[in-house]
Amino acid sequence: MTKSVYVHGYSIREATRLNDQAETLDHLLHHDTLFNPGDLVLEAGCGVGAQTRIIAPKNPETRFIAVDLSVESLTSAQKTMDSLQIHNVEFQQADIFKLPFSDNMFDGVLVCFVLEHLPDPLSALRELKRVLKKDGVIMVIEGDHGSTFFYPDSSYAHRAINCQVQLQKKHGGNCNIGRELYPLLSASGFRNTQVTPRMVYVDASRPRLVDGFIRNTFTAMIEGVGPDALQQDIIDKETFDKGIQDLYRTAESDGVFSYTFFKGIAIK
Repeated sequence: MTKSVYVHGYSIREATRLNDQAETLDHLLHHDTLFNPGDLVLEAGCGVGAQTRIIAPKNPETRFIAVDLSVESLTSAQKTMDSLQIHNVEFQQADIFKLPFSDNMFDGVLVCFVLEHLPDPLSALRELKRVLKKDGVIMVIEGDHGSTFFYPDSSYAHRAINCQVQLQKKHGGNCNIGRELYPLLSASGFRNTQVTPRMVYVDASRPRLVDGFIRNTFTAMIEGVGPDALQQDIIDKETFDKGIQDLYRTAESDGVFSYTFFKGIAIK
């Protein structure tokens, strides 16, 4: 979206990570991402369609319009929907700060992992509120890097994680925005706001999450910002590499990892 920079980049590896993340966290984040049959729902900031491919089949009688600023991402998303034979989604290029839709057009709005990248999330939410019908529902999902803890603990790993926090901040974003969903939705004029924490807890008794979340989602995400962090002198290579090594270490048989997402649901 305009006024923001997507710090993770648009590589094939990043698209794969996003899809892995969506599949791994499906039940945790989306068991209640349900809309009424016949609803028209806007997904704002759909990216490569990682969440779309999960949500659209859960709501087969709902029609989705999914928008993003990146044509490259939209092309990838359309290819994914075609390959999965998902036919209830229409993709459009659009700016979340200036949506090309009339007032009160949508029955629902979904925003997943988008506000963290925006320098002015309040303006984005107000624009989304504009296109939402009276009594329509908005669902917003964001993470919060400040909720990360793990065993064995490592100052190197925390410094590696902080690289993404600092990069996001430099571009006007906020990796810790999950904790702000309630005040943001309230300040945007939504009502009946309810925010619930969705904690991912991983140990060796949950092998699917060891691979799906520790290795393929979180650590892969932090590892991906390494080149930019090094180029901008946020960290030195030895410290960063040790931090990534220690994050992977938490995926071993005695390791533990926890992270909290937040899901806000509100009504216009």
